[in-house]
Amino acid sequence: MIKVLFVDDHEMVRIGVTAYLSAQPDIEVIAEADDGKIAVDLALEHRPDIILMDLVMKEMDGIEATRRIIEQWPDAKIIIVTSFLDDEKVYPALEAGATSYMLKTSKASDIANAVRSTFKGQSILEPEVAGKMMKKMRQKNEHFLHEELTNREMEILLLMTQGKANQEIADELFIALKTVKVHVSNILAKLQVQDRTQAVIYAFKHSLVE
Repeated sequence: MIKVLFVDDHEMVRIGVTAYLSAQPDIEVIAEADDGKIAVDLALEHRPDIILMDLVMKEMDGIEATRRIIEQWPDAKIIIVTSFLDDEKVYPALEAGATSYMLKTSKASDIANAVRSTFKGQSILEPEVAGKMMKKMRQKNEHFLHEELTNREMEILLLMTQGKANQEIADELFIALKTVKVHVSNILAKLQVQDRTQAVIYAFKHSLVE
């Protein structure tokens, strides 16, 4: 029997989902909570197999509750069940330690299956959530050439975008003209461009200039 703690601040949602899950031969809802703070206490007290966690609640939201539970019980398996798909909810929830992420618009049978799959160690993500995570992974792994620039080189590149010549840059930064030329040469090499114009275009293309 898979023991479940269900956390949601909407009573009707808890009643409906709990009734469906309790009707399943292999699932038992052993406790309910309408707030994240209470959920943390119940989770640590009962150690359920699965925690179904809402995100938006008054006293403590689901992200913070998830974080606190995982900090004290790393093996907890938490399924986020929410109406939200925006980045500021999805990423923090998964980073806090949630295993799966479902939407309240999902069929009750899908949530029950997510409970079973998560219990077995799988991570179940709504297609939209999976897409977001794949995109973030690609962005995280993508390497930008300008990340190799030193702080001084970045400073000089930004002055170059303002149309300043080497001597003007030297005067503004109180460094030797020869030093500026060395920095500019390094900038061109690191950005893999042929001249100052291409370096400036790179800076604007990658939104380095405010």
